[in-house]
Amino acid sequence: MTDGGANRNPVYERFVALGDSTTEGLEDPYPDGRGYRGWADRLAERLAADNPGVAYANLAVRGRKVPQIREEQLEPALALEPDLASILSGINDVLRRRLDLDRVVGDLDAMAAALSAQGATVLTFTFPDPTAVITVAAARIRARVSDFNARVRAMSAARGAVLVDLEHDGVAHPSLWCPDRLHANGAGHARMAAAAAAALGLGEPNGDWALPLPPPPPRRALARYGSDAVWMGRHMAPWLLRRLRGVSSGDGRSAKRPELLPVAAAMPSDEPG
Repeated sequence: MTDGGANRNPVYERFVALGDSTTEGLEDPYPDGRGYRGWADRLAERLAADNPGVAYANLAVRGRKVPQIREEQLEPALALEPDLASILSGINDVLRRRLDLDRVVGDLDAMAAALSAQGATVLTFTFPDPTAVITVAAARIRARVSDFNARVRAMSAARGAVLVDLEHDGVAHPSLWCPDRLHANGAGHARMAAAAAAALGLGEPNGDWALPLPPPPPRRALARYGSDAVWMGRHMAPWLLRRLRGVSSGDGRSAKRPELLPVAAAMPSDEPG
């Protein structure tokens, strides 16, 4: 994890999150069923612990790729004049059959540049190794994510962004992911929020969040193949079908929280996801 020049013990007034389903909060539902919480809500709650007056907007829409986020979310984000903005996106691009990393990282860089030029501290993110849970086409996916992460690190350093290095923050563990292998569960989102808070220099009341998790128990090859087959049929096939049909899970959806509003009272970060 790198700091990118963040101030120690900063106090933020306006936090705006840009992104896709991860920033929207899938699959980390609130216990009362009022929608998804996710790492960005959790980070907003952490900011409110230091500044109860902080306002928070979340422009994320599931299924969005980086060029779409730039086109649809950047201008609304700039209009909200954040002093803290997060951009977590890219996995929807990386998993596509065709990938133009120059364009993807170029769009991320353009967003970081525009937000920082307006005075915002910008949070950027690498991805954990998805092959910890996705074992189909693992070598190809791992190579793409590694290349993406290297470019994001370089871009973040050049822009003075605050990098949340999820590749090195212990998020790549099966216990932190949902059965769809694409979204973190509640524990995973909590760990991501803690990593973001630490990168910002906020400190975490739960100081053990970064401790390594025990390795998952070994599984026999037959069990792995069976699990992969179930996953392909239940989760990956519908995803691929949407790609072939040219539709997205985010079609017809609007931003999760388009306006800057006061952050609700903080909720415990260890609730089941």
